Amino acid sequence: MKTIFKNFHLIILLMISAAFVWSCDSQMEDGLVTDVSVNVASLKVNGVAGVIDNQNDKITVTLPYGTAVTAISPVIDIPQGASISPASGMVQDFTQPVKYRVKNGNIYKDYTVSVQAQAPIISFKINGLSATINSSNKTILLVMPEGTDLTSLQPIIETATGVSISPASGTTINFTSPVSFTVSNGNLTEVYTAKVTTPVSGPSIAFIGMAATRTGLTNPDEIAAADWLFGKFSGAVYVSMADIASGAVNLTGISVLWWHFDSATALPGDALNANVTSKIKTYLNAGGNILLTSFASQYVDALGIVPAGKGPNNVFGDFPPNGFVDANNDWGISFKGHETHPVFDGLQTYESGKANLLQKGTFRLNHTAWWFLPDWGGYGNGAGWRTQTGGNNLASEAWDNNLDGRVAIAEYPGGTANKKCITISMGAYDWYNETSNGTPSQANSYLDNIKKLTENSLNYLVTN
Repeated sequence: MKTIFKNFHLIILLMISAAFVWSCDSQMEDGLVTDVSVNVASLKVNGVAGVIDNQNDKITVTLPYGTAVTAISPVIDIPQGASISPASGMVQDFTQPVKYRVKNGNIYKDYTVSVQAQAPIISFKINGLSATINSSNKTILLVMPEGTDLTSLQPIIETATGVSISPASGTTINFTSPVSFTVSNGNLTEVYTAKVTTPVSGPSIAFIGMAATRTGLTNPDEIAAADWLFGKFSGAVYVSMADIASGAVNLTGISVLWWHFDSATALPGDALNANVTSKIKTYLNAGGNILLTSFASQYVDALGIVPAGKGPNNVFGDFPPNGFVDANNDWGISFKGHETHPVFDGLQTYESGKANLLQKGTFRLNHTAWWFLPDWGGYGNGAGWRTQTGGNNLASEAWDNNLDGRVAIAEYPGGTANKKCITISMGAYDWYNETSNGTPSQANSYLDNIKKLTENSLNYLVTN
């Protein structure tokens, strides 16, 4: 019995050892292979090397002006043992970025590859000041200091290799009206429209606030917007709601009122007081204008700019210490169908009729006071909203090519003349990027689009 027990014990030990060896062999065969590289070493198109950003998994190739990007065959160098899809040398249409996946062992990496032709105009300067060049809309915009004589200016223009421009760089030009510039390279010819202006002067733009004075503002977003206005328009003035209520300020000489209210989702009672709204209505009826941004967009109801009850129906947003970072998506607008509207002049677009306002990775509070069309309010779509409000919806979220989902930017009335109000209502319209501890987060690289959109809106209201 003792021998049998020993033999049985030995058999059990041998079985356990065999199982252990089999298990180790299986791990070696099927184990994860991770000590390999999935970084693209190089990507070339027609001999032009792309710029590889391994931190953000992006590759950008800039080809000579005029190069068609609809049938491009990138030559891609990847690590030994790796594979890439689509394959190196495969023809791709790069009118939009193309996703590539590099796989090696058990790991992979996705790259976004963009191939674009170089813009024909690299820079456009007058007296050392650089213009904003929008190659999508073919526009050049430059604001010169107040008092500049626009009748005799000499733009210094840098063009891409092989590109000619007419009028030529250094030519004396009268910019009191928009000027056409023709760029050419071989058989390709395009026309850019250059607008050179000076700031609005005089006490014509009034920033409205709830504080008694501008220095009394406490909301960082309102402070940033006011600081920009006073730095941009020499005639900017501050007007409190209390000043309007008491009649201490005469609104007659003001071209545009701008109320950027970012402090709370609900409008303050002092602004809704009939003593205030009646004075602003009188001002508007006499030919005055108003720009309402962020939560102030709701004011269109109290001022009778839209029929009663037809103000924004989707109002929300966080307040410190709450908030969040969208690490994956830029936030922007679609203004498809309104690409030539003056409000959008000079915006940096990523495709025609689309522009970003808030960069991914930037902290945001998402202060929104817009119209949500498909399901709420009985509007149905953009046409229904226009019929019921009398406004003209100019922009929606970036995905909304038909402008039937949201009303993010609008003008009132919706006809062709006598504009008196513009609303800018989306969460991407963010002047100051707070964090939960009050320290600004990553800088928003699209802030210039917010500034340009606001400047355009003010100037548009001044001239209408």
